[in-house]
Amino acid sequence: MELYGYPLKAKFNQPRPPPPKVLPATSTMSASYKHRAPYHSQSMPWMPNSYYKAAALNPTLSPLTESFPGLPPTKIVPFISERPGGVFSRHTLDDWHRSNMTNYKESETTRHNAERLRADLNRAIKDVYQQGKRSQGESTQNLGERVNDIEYWKSELCIELDAMIRETNSLADMQKRLERALADTEGPFQVAHKCLLNREKRMGIDLVSDDVEKQLLEEIKIIRSCRERIQQCLDTVNAQLMCNKEARQELEKDLADKQLGHHIDNKCYQMKNTSRGLHFFKGVERIDATVSVPETWARFTDNNIFRSQSARAASAKLRAGTESLLMGTADEMWRQFSKVNDAFTSRITETANAKSKIQTHLAKTRQEIFQIETKIQVIQKTIRDKEMQLKVAQTRLDERTRRPNVELCRDAAQLRLVQEVNEINETLRNLHQCLRASEDMLQMLVRSKGVLEHDLVVKNNSLFIDQERCMGMRKSYPSTVQILGYV
Repeated sequence: MELYGYPLKAKFNQPRPPPPKVLPATSTMSASYKHRAPYHSQSMPWMPNSYYKAAALNPTLSPLTESFPGLPPTKIVPFISERPGGVFSRHTLDDWHRSNMTNYKESETTRHNAERLRADLNRAIKDVYQQGKRSQGESTQNLGERVNDIEYWKSELCIELDAMIRETNSLADMQKRLERALADTEGPFQVAHKCLLNREKRMGIDLVSDDVEKQLLEEIKIIRSCRERIQQCLDTVNAQLMCNKEARQELEKDLADKQLGHHIDNKCYQMKNTSRGLHFFKGVERIDATVSVPETWARFTDNNIFRSQSARAASAKLRAGTESLLMGTADEMWRQFSKVNDAFTSRITETANAKSKIQTHLAKTRQEIFQIETKIQVIQKTIRDKEMQLKVAQTRLDERTRRPNVELCRDAAQLRLVQEVNEINETLRNLHQCLRASEDMLQMLVRSKGVLEHDLVVKNNSLFIDQERCMGMRKSYPSTVQILGYV
């Protein structure tokens, strides 16, 4: 029943439905729901406690005499709640305490964060000063080390430049030797070079730097070295003098650059925060005008020194005899030719074995692909079967939601249907995971099959190149007599 004039206002999500025509006895209803919590459902005809909350506006209480004019106070009917508690309440005492504790904790957390922020700021300011001092000290130390490195290389350049000048002044005439031997070394060099070019036509993973390629490169290097040494014996004094002159010019240019760089770096090393001529150069740190790193910088000077030393050594060797040189180069080229042939034979055998193993693995992979495809079909059929079971369970649950009023009971059948739906969903998730894993594995197997088939083609191509083309050219080799130029 409703009391007119009562000042309290409550908000309801839904209007209260009319009471049923037939109600059970009071004792029966109390005994049935004495120890049970109401089932929170939008379809229930009554509202739980959660619907009775504080209104948006604070209510005000007025005397009952003002709400019921014309009635004496003794005749006014007191308000009695229909709830078992006796009165309407907006919040519980636990909510009140919980709200206070939340506010206390939030205030304490905010103060703690503020204190930690102040400590972090103090530590950050101190770190900035320490980092700036440390960075400038490290930069100054690096500049000092750089100055010492320049001084070291300057001294090395001066020593080498003096030695180069003395060697150039003492250079003597050299004899010409054996042009025919130089021409005969062209044949083995072309054979090794063509073998390398043919092996560049290998495909895929077989385009590898194996022992054959290393031996071929070594053979080219040895032949070139022999040709260079023979050519050195045929060079004249003027060519050697020109080489010495070029090395000397490189040393002088490098030495001049070192002197200028030493002056600039020494000036930077002596700069301080109180030095004169300090200015802001905005964006200078984004300009990278460097052309070398410490390794290449030191290697450049070392290469110049090494070039000068090599030129001096070559200038001194030109005065030696050439007969032993020719014999040594011929024997060295022959030994390397035999090593290359042995490497080719070993590589051909290894490639043939790999080809046989690839064929075996390819057959096994194809069999595994067939089996995994069969398993995927089985999993898909299982998923379809479980989906039909899920449809049955969900349809049962949907039909049971249409039960009227109190018949909407959470009975054992309802609980078992919900459990059945959850179990089927979990099973479907597992089955889908298995299906995805199987499909991923199938893709991996197909990819592996393609790799093996491609690798088989690569191995056939490599065998043809090494066995037919390269070894076909290396069946003959010029004799030592021809290399020495006696014929």
